[in-house]
Amino acid sequence: MLENLSKLKNRDCRAITAENPTGERGKGGMAIPSERSAARKLGQGWKARPSIKVHAGETVEIANVQGQGAIKHVWMTEVRRMPRTLILRIYWDGCDVPSVEVPLQDFFANTDPRFSSQISSLAVCVNPDGGYNCYWDMPFYESFRITVENVDENDITLFYQIDYALYEQEAGLGYFHAQFRRSNPVPRGEVHTILDGVEGPGQYVGTYIFWGSNAEGWWGEGEVKMYLDGDTDFPTICGTGVEDYFGGAWCYEVKGEYREYTTPYTGLKIHRPDGRMYHSQSRFGQYRWHVSDPICFQHDLRVTVQALGWGDNGYRRLLDDVSSIAYWYQQKPATKQHPLPALEDLLLDS
Repeated sequence: MLENLSKLKNRDCRAITAENPTGERGKGGMAIPSERSAARKLGQGWKARPSIKVHAGETVEIANVQGQGAIKHVWMTEVRRMPRTLILRIYWDGCDVPSVEVPLQDFFANTDPRFSSQISSLAVCVNPDGGYNCYWDMPFYESFRITVENVDENDITLFYQIDYALYEQEAGLGYFHAQFRRSNPVPRGEVHTILDGVEGPGQYVGTYIFWGSNAEGWWGEGEVKMYLDGDTDFPTICGTGVEDYFGGAWCYEVKGEYREYTTPYTGLKIHRPDGRMYHSQSRFGQYRWHVSDPICFQHDLRVTVQALGWGDNGYRRLLDDVSSIAYWYQQKPATKQHPLPALEDLLLDS
């Protein structure tokens, strides 16, 4: 990848921020400071509008770009960090249906910001203190549009930067998609569906799961299953356990404690650490990016995970709180989205 940096490219690089909401060339930093601005004594060009206010119940369009190219990087942070009260949506090529519709923090693999720790992965980075970064490549052929909805009862201050480039794209690239699901709890004996209803061709490139353990004991025996191109009762790809799928092993345990890790492709984040293993009400964030091993499908795809634990008598079905983000590319922009839960079903249990 680094060797490609020396290959000169004919691209028009832009950035959308609150200081340049259109991303136009030569239009950055033009805001006039208000009387209440920290830059009121400095004048134009001195950080007069670094953020926006997203009022309670409001949906704000933060990007609307015509042309051809790709989004290369997204950075965001917000002042009032309440989990799952900002909804991120991305629309491709004039479509009315968002291809990305997710709680903002979950999209960056960081559901519960009250226990923030670093994520250092290839596709997503979370840096001190609450700096959310996304490096998924997001090509478009005609346009893209990004909105943020505040479903909270309070106003939220949002900082953001969307780095993109305008250039002639090669034909046949997939559109980036992301979808949120939650099962709270997973009904006993059933599975949590990470993704279904996808029509190909396309390729599955990532999973983030926020897992809330509602019982004492180990919770990660469930298999991640991927049903490809007409699979019915049994999948083509079947894993051996939750922690195995996310690149760990043996309950993530080191010296009697869960051990966090962050790598380019896999990671574990402990959201409610109390120093004890197998404790009810523990909460975990886990990511796996299929960057070097994308799951290709031609016609359809369904992805599920079992809520399965281990007890004195072997495996046991669990009633855990499982939510997920699926990341994938497909040939066309979305024509339908799985509906987001109502606000009371989005919010985390205290």
